[in-house]
Formats: sequence, C-alpha cells, structure tokens
Amino acid sequence: MDYQRMREYADQLLTASQSEPWKLEISGEQIVMMTSPVGRHLGLVRSLRVQLEAQLPGTNPGYLADGDTDLEDVSLGVRRVPDLMVFHEDLLERDEPARPGDVLMVCEVVSRANPENDYEGKLRDYPAMGIPHYLIVDPRTGTVHAHTEPYAAPEGPSYATHRQYPFGKSVEIGPWHIDTSRFTRYGDSGSGRDSR
Repeated sequence: MDYQRMREYADQLLTASQSEPWKLEISGEQIVMMTSPVGRHLGLVRSLRVQLEAQLPGTNPGYLADGDTDLEDVSLGVRRVPDLMVFHEDLLERDEPARPGDVLMVCEVVSRANPENDYEGKLRDYPAMGIPHYLIVDPRTGTVHAHTEPYAAPEGPSYATHRQYPFGKSVEIGPWHIDTSRFTRYGDSGSGRDSR
C-alpha cells in the first residue's frame, strides 16, 4: 500500500476513534496505534520540556520544545508522533505536520507496553529523516540514551554516537543538558501508570 493511502486510512481510524485519545504513526508500511501518555510517562515528558524550554533562548533562539504533533517525511513514508520535539517556532504558523528540517531533537519516553517502537522503529526512522539528536528516556531500566550524528550506515541509517546515562546523572546532548536526578523508574514510589 502506498504511503498516501496509508495516511488516509490512518486519518480515518483517528476520526472513527474520537472517544479514545489515540495517536497513529506510520512506519515500515505499518500503522502503529498508541494511547496518549499518562502518569509517570507524562511526568517525564513534562520534565524534559521544562528543562529544554529554559535552555532554548540561549542555545537556539526561535525554537520551542513541545510534543504531540506529527513529524512526517513523505519521501520515506514515515509519520511519527514524538513525545517531545525541539522545533522552529515557524511550525506554529503552518497547518501541516513538522518536517524533518524543522526539528533539532526528538525525545521519546519508553513505554512498558511497546519499547521496541522507540528502540527499533524510531531508531531506524529518525536517523533516516536526518534528525540530529534523538534522546530515549527509559523508565523501565532507569537509563537515558543520547543518539547523535545521523549517517547512512551500510546496514541502514544510524547514529554515529550513542551515550548511555543512568538516571541521576546529567545528560549532555547537543548544546543541551538534562538533569535526571528527579527521574523515577516505573514501579518507584509515587503515583502514575503507563499504558503506552
């Protein structure tokens, strides 16, 4: 099935499921359905957004940190809905998905239900799109993975640099620093569940 047809079908699914807060992604000729983040997942996304928003005026004026908007590369047949993106504010003036050239970084918080989506599918798609920085926060293992420098590897697009940090350490990715000292793992004390 061609990408345009898949996109139309995905949009129909979204329209038909208005009562549920679904997100739909397209990758590898598959439609991936996910529920919206809740609990600890949502709290980690919020912490990332607050930290990045505080740094962006000094590191990247004209850029914002926000999520739950489509990131699409029609040439690759990929549509993703990242938990958080750093993108140029001009995107707010357009009624269309973000394009890879608009985005400096994508952040994903790994769900309990579908971790392979972040570690396999998105780790394939984001470097193929040329996204310069990809940050994976994994509350299952208490680790953060910083991927940078996308390149065309013989086995497929990849990131040249990967650094892993345990929760509690300061994470450096591009010009940004992420304090993970208050990040908690799934199952740690506190409220929240993750169904994504």
